[in-house]
Amino acid sequence: MDTGRFRVPAGAMDWGIAVSVAALLLGTGLSGQHPGGERGLLGAVLLAAGGLALAGRRRAPLAVLAVTGLCAVGYEAAGFEVLAVSYLVAVYGAVRAGHRALTVAASVSLLVVLPLTALVLRDGSAREAFAQARNVLEIAWLIAAFAAGEALAQAERRAEEAERTREETARRRADEERLHIARELHDSLTHQISIIKVQSEVAVHVARRRGEQVPETLLAIQTAGREATRELRATLEALREDDTNPPQGLEHIPALVERARSMGLDATLTIEGQRHDVPAAVGRTAYRIVQEALTNTARHACAGTANVRIEYRPDALALQVDDDGKAAPDDAPAPGLGLLGMRERVTALGGRLVAQPGAEHGFTVRAELPVERAS
Repeated sequence: MDTGRFRVPAGAMDWGIAVSVAALLLGTGLSGQHPGGERGLLGAVLLAAGGLALAGRRRAPLAVLAVTGLCAVGYEAAGFEVLAVSYLVAVYGAVRAGHRALTVAASVSLLVVLPLTALVLRDGSAREAFAQARNVLEIAWLIAAFAAGEALAQAERRAEEAERTREETARRRADEERLHIARELHDSLTHQISIIKVQSEVAVHVARRRGEQVPETLLAIQTAGREATRELRATLEALREDDTNPPQGLEHIPALVERARSMGLDATLTIEGQRHDVPAAVGRTAYRIVQEALTNTARHACAGTANVRIEYRPDALALQVDDDGKAAPDDAPAPGLGLLGMRERVTALGGRLVAQPGAEHGFTVRAELPVERAS
């Protein structure tokens, strides 16, 4: 059962406030003493326009501030003495958006213009002109609107700062936990695996020097020790990655291909499409996919060539690594940790990964990583 609370869209709420304020201004203005004829019609239009302008206060707070202020001057000149509720709401919105200085300047200007307008365009003494202007814009209400906007703006800034602090704290704790795990793995496993590796290699070396046949189990232990050392080293490096030692990305893939060539593999790199910046997580994942694919090709595939292709698309980064190894179309991919790690990385980014034997022979790793680009 959905227990979430119903939330009104911001646009609908703005229009609701705008229509309500326009109705309030019109009702107040037309219910009291007001001029008739064209002046009365113009004043009513300005009352309604000042209220309806509030519909855009989130998108253009300063423009709405100016429009509502001019409407207040206009209907005050036309003979309506109605509190400028629309301008007060606009003041609240502009201050909340962070435009304090401009709002103060506009409000001071309006406090000067309103009595001058009443003095020039309406009959009566200066005292009456100031009284009429005060009926349109009360200083107390203006200060209250300014204070309300400033209070909410500060509350929102504190909430953003608190959220940022929580994220930084969570990230720091995650880094600390990662390093703790790395230390524990290093202390508990590295020493024991090193002993197994060294002892097995010594046993193999001694047996061969004596001319004895080396047991298959001993060779298997030697191979497993080497592989375990390599995997553990890679795991510790991944756990220790942080901002002071940035992980490698797309720009380091050519070095991977060169390294594969130094291992006797005829590796090539092809880059297609118009290059553009990609998120750091996408670059790291692309590097790890190519690294794992080339490592598997060099160590297990008995391949002579490997082709790495990177394609920049508008909304994605596509990778493909093909080799001409011994894998046949009917062979099932070995469920190793390398393929599992690649799949987890790609899935975490919302992408797709295909790792399977080729149509005739060899193996293909193909990944598509979505890229969100700034407009």
